[in-house]
Amino acid sequence: QVQLVESGGGLVQAGGSLRLSCAASGRTFSTYAMGWFRQAPGKEREFVAAINWRGDSTSYADSVKGRFALSRDNAKNMVYLQMNSLKAEDTAVYYCAGRPYTSMVITSSAYDYWGQGTQVTVSS
Repeated sequence: QVQLVESGGGLVQAGGSLRLSCAASGRTFSTYAMGWFRQAPGKEREFVAAINWRGDSTSYADSVKGRFALSRDNAKNMVYLQMNSLKAEDTAVYYCAGRPYTSMVITSSAYDYWGQGTQVTVSS
């Protein structure tokens, strides 16, 4: 079993950057595919980015492609979401998620483990 804890959220002006971190516990983290999802007030949770177990394959939502970058450090049990050129519409609670399979997917229901979320607020 894996426990996930997100950090790095906060308030930033439009055009700024933030780096979200997800710390994972558990010896099997390196075999898990990981993802980030977000949920804005009044909206459904949506896919942001995903990475496979080795970190050599990623997928991004069209809305963040070219602005966000997902990476992982299996030696440190960490996943990082670098967010650049932030927009007001990126404002949401961001969740880190893990699934005990090596391949990444973009569907939230495929993930078994979730963090508590971290708030990202982008002021325009």
